[in-house]
Amino acid sequence: MQSQNSTHKLALRGLLIAVCFILSWLESKLPVFTTPGMKLGITNITILIALYKLGNKDAFAINTVRIILVGFTFGNIFSLLYSLSGGLLSCLIMILLKSTTKFKIVTISMVGGLSHNIGQIIMAMIILQTNGVIYYLPILWFGGIMSGILVGLIGGLTLTRIRINV
Repeated sequence: MQSQNSTHKLALRGLLIAVCFILSWLESKLPVFTTPGMKLGITNITILIALYKLGNKDAFAINTVRIILVGFTFGNIFSLLYSLSGGLLSCLIMILLKSTTKFKIVTISMVGGLSHNIGQIIMAMIILQTNGVIYYLPILWFGGIMSGILVGLIGGLTLTRIRINV
């Protein structure tokens, strides 16, 4: 029974990484309607599913693998650095918030979106060697809040409709 469960979990990890990769590709094809650098963050739907169905370590690992694969496939070293700084900080914050059991998935997703922006701004300050980019943060936060709410709502609805037992 243990071997079947671990095989099922491994397959689910691979499936979620593949879905992340496809959603990242899809998101890269969407036109930019707002501020440059803003994205919907729809890949975080799968990270939320991993967080709630597989646990903290798996969600963090899936997120890290996704960022590296997408960075090397669709980006460059700078996009990889920005994605790593935002994505890993965001994932850590979502893990911390979920572990308190005080927050609902939409709030966790929204704060994840905000912390993603913070991580990216910190990386921009390091790369550009200026703190002047911090003035871009309120603009990014608006997008982070909106996309975080949308991703949280979709992630919550998805979790209620899928049957994953691990």
